Amino acid sequence: MNASPSERKALSLLSVRRISRWMVAACRVLLVGLPLALVFYWATASEVMLAGHANLPPQAIQGPLALWQRVAAGAVTGVPLVLLLMGVWQARRCFAMFAQGKVFTLQATSLLRRFAGWVAWAALAALLAGVATSVLLTLHNPPGQRHLAIGIGSDHVFTLFFAGLVWLMAAVIGEGQTLAEENEGFV
Repeated sequence: MNASPSERKALSLLSVRRISRWMVAACRVLLVGLPLALVFYWATASEVMLAGHANLPPQAIQGPLALWQRVAAGAVTGVPLVLLLMGVWQARRCFAMFAQGKVFTLQATSLLRRFAGWVAWAALAALLAGVATSVLLTLHNPPGQRHLAIGIGSDHVFTLFFAGLVWLMAAVIGEGQTLAEENEGFV
């Protein structure tokens, strides 16, 4: 039996609300889990792993790292993570609105734009953090053996593309909302 358009719309909104509740929970896990993972990584990763993370050759870090080097490099890589988590916070707020059935609102559009902005800043900060991390990790190397590595990877490019895509989608939704409000004014 075929559902009427209003029944399909109601089922679709229920599905959006259910998935949005799951996304709110996923955002909460990320907000707690990612900082813990960053601390664990910088506390336990080998010098070879850390060198790879900083776009350095495996043998670039000579000798064991001092505790302050791990802490400083972890803090530097924490900056892009904080920016990304600010975006996840905006996404969580947006999904919470969707879970309440508030889908096409100006606030939801604004939250999507903020999410995209924070993600873009996080991608740009990650580029700079990689450079600073390469210097910090090789600072105790003898002169001539220190490194400054610059790396732009497909993950940076894709993240910037994704942020631009979400920003554009939010702008289109905002334009649709403006047109809908103007049409309501004529009726």
